Amino acid sequence: MKEIDVLRSLCVPTESKIVLLVMDGLGDLPTDGQTALERAVTPHLDRLALEGACGLTDPVARGITPGSGPSHLSLFGYDPFKYILGRGILEALGVGVLVGPNDMVARGNFATLSEGKITDRRAGRISSERNMELCRLVNSSLQSVRGIAVELTPGKEHRFVAKFSGEGLCDRLSDADPQKENKPPVGTGAQTEEAATAAAVVNAFIEEVTAVLKDQPRANTILLRGFSKHPTIPTFKELYKLKAAAIANYPMYRGLAKLAGMDILDVGPDISDLFDTLDRHYADYDFFYMHVKRTDSAGEDGDMEAKTKAIEKTDGFIPRILHHNPEVLAVTSDHSTPCLMKAHSWHPNPVIIHGRTAMPDTVTFFSERACSHGYLGRFPAVHVMALLLAHAGKLQKYGA
Repeated sequence: MKEIDVLRSLCVPTESKIVLLVMDGLGDLPTDGQTALERAVTPHLDRLALEGACGLTDPVARGITPGSGPSHLSLFGYDPFKYILGRGILEALGVGVLVGPNDMVARGNFATLSEGKITDRRAGRISSERNMELCRLVNSSLQSVRGIAVELTPGKEHRFVAKFSGEGLCDRLSDADPQKENKPPVGTGAQTEEAATAAAVVNAFIEEVTAVLKDQPRANTILLRGFSKHPTIPTFKELYKLKAAAIANYPMYRGLAKLAGMDILDVGPDISDLFDTLDRHYADYDFFYMHVKRTDSAGEDGDMEAKTKAIEKTDGFIPRILHHNPEVLAVTSDHSTPCLMKAHSWHPNPVIIHGRTAMPDTVTFFSERACSHGYLGRFPAVHVMALLLAHAGKLQKYGA
């Protein structure tokens, strides 16, 4: 019997509550001797570290740099090597796109193309309002490509979802994104024979969109990645007997939570809005997934100051969670995004588990290096959910 099946058989519903606070891309590497987390003034996170059990998690496996999808799946207890999710479906569900059996979706960026190279993959992080205008322009100019209906749905800033609707679409496609700036644009490639039609449609669409946007000053082309159709995974209710809610204000993370069967709560754009939503709904659920995005985006920008400030701002709201006195509060990240690298990395994530049954250790403040000495040691992130359930008294004894 697999571990997830054993876990499912042991779970029991209780009144206890779990809060999982994910500070996206939190892990860092030193710049001038310190990481962003070490630079930040975090009295409340330090208190949790002092009172709780600390450690480090590997999102997928040592040395493997994860995307946000597999790293979140691991945190939620799903085997990231079994449940392979395209980022497109997560983004699509997060912005409310309906995805049927004949639909294929992709996550998109508006980008800047100059002299044959992608000079800015995020088009200067254009405003969400400008994004909406550009999506309307593309949708009014291009309704279909090679007999396949196509529609863009705006997300936040430069991000959008592209939905391709028609028979015979296969999502086994490579990303149409060079992944780095100052490189030529790349088309998608079919990874199987069945995906050849979809690849031709996608590449033709990118060409036509680029023609439509050619006079735009910054957002004059698009990048597409994470092609996917609608998968099926067991829900939190089926696996863990939890009534779970997601408090996240970025579409991809809302989509991932929705796929896992969580209720998606309304939340504003600021970090403070996450905690307002928790206050409003605390009585209604026994598991809360809270997601802070700004730590990750600052890391991708290589902005150590902004990442430090995002950590400090989040720290200031920790007492709002403690006020509710949850049986278990965990703080961690889905993956590391070092400012030095301006990208996701394979480095492990610091984690705190705080609660009555958590073993306090010798860690006195919250940082990557401090947590490496913690009671929990270094372990795969896929085991986090089992620990949270155990500390919350939601697991029965295994065997006689």
